Amino acid sequence: MIARFRRFAFAVFAAVALAHPALAAFETRASAAWVYDQTTGTVLLAKNADEPLPPASMSKIMTLNMLFEALQDGRVSLETQFNVSAKAKAMGGSTMFLDTTDRPTVEDLIKGIVVQSGNDACVVVAENLAGTEEAFARSMTDRGRVIGLTNSIFANSTGWPNPNHRMSMRDLGLVATRLVEEFPEYYGYFSLETFPFDGRAPQNHRNRNPILNRIEGADGLKTGHTSEAGYGLVGSAKQGDRRIIFVITGLDSEAERAEESERIVNWAFRQFVERTVATSDTRIAEADVWMGAQGTVGLVPAEDVNLLLPAVVQSEVNAEVVYQGPVRAPVTAGQEVGRLVINVDGMAPREVALVAESDVAEGGYLTRLRAAASALILQFAGEAAGLN
Repeated sequence: MIARFRRFAFAVFAAVALAHPALAAFETRASAAWVYDQTTGTVLLAKNADEPLPPASMSKIMTLNMLFEALQDGRVSLETQFNVSAKAKAMGGSTMFLDTTDRPTVEDLIKGIVVQSGNDACVVVAENLAGTEEAFARSMTDRGRVIGLTNSIFANSTGWPNPNHRMSMRDLGLVATRLVEEFPEYYGYFSLETFPFDGRAPQNHRNRNPILNRIEGADGLKTGHTSEAGYGLVGSAKQGDRRIIFVITGLDSEAERAEESERIVNWAFRQFVERTVATSDTRIAEADVWMGAQGTVGLVPAEDVNLLLPAVVQSEVNAEVVYQGPVRAPVTAGQEVGRLVINVDGMAPREVALVAESDVAEGGYLTRLRAAASALILQFAGEAAGLN
């Protein structure tokens, strides 16, 4: 078996197919950023996106992921009450002002982490799920590897400055995407604007997320700030059928964070349009079949291929078919045979599974005999070439 390739291009025309210059790459003031169209699976921007950086409170979305998983598998419920330790009470920074006499519910703690960025709430979650915060941090790191975080390591549950606590912007975006897709019953907490827990600390009742009520469709997720990390945000907004998830860090002020967030969301929604470049019944290519009743099988996408493309320019989408071939018979319709690798200038490559268009049965005796003879001829030819 050898890898087979076929290169070609889709001619795709946007709304205004004129001779405009190519869409310029978005220039962000953030030191690192990742922008993702969740609806089509398209990475729109990646700036230092895989560099492990101090995530500050943005890493609390991983703490929430661990808690949502505990809710999902029945280890706790929203009404479960947690104990508050002296360590949790003593936490500085953003806080719910919990006391050791309190018994907050899981739902209280979710709201306290989302709205008040409660460091004490995070430690309460960590200790009640894993015994100690240190054990919880190890569980976060291990779980992160399982769900695909390749540049993350956790030293605590809060994002408190620690040289061993790091996340990349892409990893933060992947956690955010997971929260949207895997926990829709809990995702609504991220759009809460206020949470006056027991009337304590009224100055800390409001959600710091600058895009809520400022950007159409904004509904999450988490701010972050330390002197080391600067100002950052894991944000998301849904407009129409599209959802954008983005992560930025390294901004100099709350105002700059808010302005940059709005610029990114407007750019992502207004500079791109979704186009269908191939449907699931479009024959993209043919693959050779080994010992089959037919010598080839058509390859079609496993699903409609929808791409985000610049809204005001004519775009050529280059694609490449990759498969290990020839494919051995029998072949079943719908069997994955290869991949369609799609490239649009300025964007990360997109891969789509290619499946067999139809069944191909094994060939009869003569077919197998001819195939065996061909293999022997190729083998002898190769040996002869080696001798020469």
